[in-house]
Order: sequence, then C-alpha cells, then structure tokens
Amino acid sequence: MISIEPVAAPGAPLARRNPVAKVAAALVFSFTLLATLDPVAPAIAIAIELAVLPLFGVRYRVLARRALPLLLSAAGILVTLVLFAADRSGRVLLDAGPVLVTTGVLRTALGLVLRVLAVALPGVIVFATTDPTDLADALIQNAKAPARFAIGALAAFRLVPLLGQEWQMISMARRARGVDAGRNPAAKLRLFVSTAFALLVGAIRRGTRLAVAMDARGFDAGTPRTTARRQPFTRADALLIATATALAAATLTTSILLGTFRPLIS
Repeated sequence: MISIEPVAAPGAPLARRNPVAKVAAALVFSFTLLATLDPVAPAIAIAIELAVLPLFGVRYRVLARRALPLLLSAAGILVTLVLFAADRSGRVLLDAGPVLVTTGVLRTALGLVLRVLAVALPGVIVFATTDPTDLADALIQNAKAPARFAIGALAAFRLVPLLGQEWQMISMARRARGVDAGRNPAAKLRLFVSTAFALLVGAIRRGTRLAVAMDARGFDAGTPRTTARRQPFTRADALLIATATALAAATLTTSILLGTFRPLIS
C-alpha cells in the first residue's frame, strides 16, 4: 500500500523544522544542480544528502523503500541511454554486436542518472519527514498560499494511499471473474492498461465528489480563514535554507575547480 505518513524520528533536529523551510531548502539545493551536465556535482550532492539523512531522523533502509520507484526509474534511464544514445564518442569499453558502450556514453548516462537522483532525493526526504496537514498549514501561514489551493492539495495528497487499495480491489475483482492474463505478455499489457483506466475513472469520480463536498462545507468561501495549528518560521528555519544554498554553491564550485563543470546552456 502507498504510504504518505512521515517516518522520521520525533526528536530529529531537521525533521522538526518548518515544512515550508524544508521544501524551500530542497528546491534551492535540487534545482541548482540543473545548471550542469557533469556527474561530479550530482555525486557530491547525493553524498551530502545521504550524510545529513540522520539529522532528519530517517533510516537508510526506510529511504531506500520510499525511493524504490526512483531507483528503478534511474536504472531504466541508465540502460536506455547506454543502449540507444546517439553519441558514441570516446574509448570503446564494450563492443558486443549491436551493443556499443563507450566512455562518452557512460559519462553522459551516469551524469543524467546521478542528476535525477540528486534532484529527486531531497523531495523524498522532505515528504518522508513532513505531515501533510502541517505542510498545508505552513503553506497558508508562511508561504501565503491561497487556502483553496493548500487545502485542495492536502485533500488530494490524503487520497494517494487509496489508489493502491483501489488497484488491488480492481485486480482481485477481475481475478474473481476469471479475467487473468496468465503468462501472455500482450494480455498482461492489455490488462494493465484497462486496470489503469478503471483506476483513473474512479479517481476522477472521487475527486469530483470531494470537490463538491468541500464547496458545500465552505472551503471555497471568500472570507478569510483562521488556522488552528500555528507553524512558526524561526531563525533555525532561515538557517536551513541558507545552509542549503551554501552547500549547493559549494557543490557547483567544486565541480568548476575540478574542471568537470559542463553547463546546461553553453
């Protein structure tokens, strides 16, 4: 089942920080890495992210479980680029018929995979240490986001675990009716597409009902809303954002000094 509940230790120093500060620090640290194509800068960024993970109160095994879809996607990107990349420059490392792996291909693929991981991991860490309700409250109070957007996003976020349950229910219902793909890959693909379509239709219907229910309860009212849970933004939260900015700048500076910096726009 899909889980969105925070998994951080309650006393972790960075897990207690304001949700908006954590999101801002993750965005600053991540999007700075988009300026370069080399593998050194994202590799340093990943090392920093894993080094500060205990400060968020998240175990490495738990992070690996949460980031499993990300790791599978990164592996798929690596294999795809190695097999089908157009640039075959550099020294030949493997020549096995149609499979030709060179240092240029490997450098490009490794750089992209590391950049994907370095950009996405901060988001995984933030959402693994943040309660969705606290995030919505902080967006309204600290980021001055519209209450309609923040509460709607919270409602949608709360419905995410239901998608896994719905998928299981649809699959079990079809299996009970004798709809099974067996070992046929084409039949499995058709069954997957039809199940995904049924899940999409159910999600749209549930979202429509939820929107109508929220409107009926005054969530779309134009009057100012009060907040029951205060989310203070302290100096420690500002320090977290400043530290993330400094680490991102240090990462790019190290790449430049090592001579590996490859700007995205040259």
